[in-house]
Amino acid sequence: MGDETASADGSYSETDAGRDAPSLLGRSLYGGVLAYMALDGFKSNDKRVAIAEEKGVPMPDLLVPFVTGMLFVANLGIVLWRLPRAAAGALVVFFLGTTPAIHDFWTMEGKERQGNKINFLKNLALLGGAIVFLDAASGDEATDE
Repeated sequence: MGDETASADGSYSETDAGRDAPSLLGRSLYGGVLAYMALDGFKSNDKRVAIAEEKGVPMPDLLVPFVTGMLFVANLGIVLWRLPRAAAGALVVFFLGTTPAIHDFWTMEGKERQGNKINFLKNLALLGGAIVFLDAASGDEATDE
């Protein structure tokens, strides 16, 4: 499903960038989750920095807000389907880096273990979605021959 944009005369046509883009609804639902995660990350930055510091993340005061911003910007790239390979690639890097480092449930017990296991699995599913978007963005380039 492509994205439609208004031309100068007010009519709608599919854009070249959105011609082979995955469903706008699907991208928006996925992006809504990521936007919530990023905004929540900014609101609870101090708590997240403390967790990252506890987990041994280097320079947490710098890296936590940086990766949160990366998550937000990459999310916009997916929703708007602009620079989709870079956006999806950034999401893959985000989830590969943060998921095992922060949600290491296998080192925990009780409710903490359960909560982190759920977040680990959620992030794993979101990583899968980012890989699908990366594949779709790469496929757009391959079909433009």
